[in-house]
Amino acid sequence: MAWFKRKDKGIHTPTEEKKDTPKGLWYKTPSGKIIDTEELRRNLYVSPEDGYHVRVGSREYFELFFDNNEFTELNEKLVAKDPLKFEDTKKYPDRLKNAQEKTGLKDAVRTAVGKSQGKDLVIACMDFAFIGGSMGSVVGEKIARAIDYSIQNNIPFLMVSKSGGARMMEASLSLMQLVKTSAKLAQLADAKIPYVSLCTDPTTGGTTASFAMLGDINIAEPNALIAFAGPRVVKDTTGKELPEGFQRSEFVLEHGFLDGIYERKDLKKQVNLYLDLIQNQPVRA
Repeated sequence: MAWFKRKDKGIHTPTEEKKDTPKGLWYKTPSGKIIDTEELRRNLYVSPEDGYHVRVGSREYFELFFDNNEFTELNEKLVAKDPLKFEDTKKYPDRLKNAQEKTGLKDAVRTAVGKSQGKDLVIACMDFAFIGGSMGSVVGEKIARAIDYSIQNNIPFLMVSKSGGARMMEASLSLMQLVKTSAKLAQLADAKIPYVSLCTDPTTGGTTASFAMLGDINIAEPNALIAFAGPRVVKDTTGKELPEGFQRSEFVLEHGFLDGIYERKDLKKQVNLYLDLIQNQPVRA
């Protein structure tokens, strides 16, 4: 007998009395572990069952790194234009407007200055929720201006990358940001101001080909995808099976492109430890 006819088994709740599970009450990790979302939030959006680091944005990273979540946002009103009059399935201005309304963000990066373990720090943090964290002219400009602020005020710079790569709707204007941000980082190095790059899942495309891998110290979260072209593209191009864990942060560390991998709860301590060591300062507790 079908389950919906088994009234003798107690399955006879009238439809009008059924209640849906509240959305967002539980989170299921890729390995199948289920966790209460409030517990997940308290654990910095890391699953205690399997250590899976859920993708989060600038709001969570600012809260993590800045003391008491106190900071001043830089250049927060910059918004993208549409000089190429680009249109695919949507007009570019419409896509930007939809992304802004959905996320509450102006573009795919936020920059801010504040105290971290009592000392000044400038942070640029990307948001994957905004058009896949794609790097357009606003992203490049805000990162460049944040680096200028670091130079002018002699403050260390932290870049938190999370991006699918260059923004195709801006074509060559997007690709120009690779050069601009790299040139600004060269100026930062000339000024002998520390730069720590944190790669989170995913860090791919033009971000990896520019600022994400140019840190004095390059670190990552566990199991983050770090690549130029993704695994599927590489496999299709080479026609070969890829090694297990290919392009994940552990693989990248093993092959010499990272200096360390740290769980989210340890990031603030480790970043500030590196900054103290680079600047030859007493290590903070």
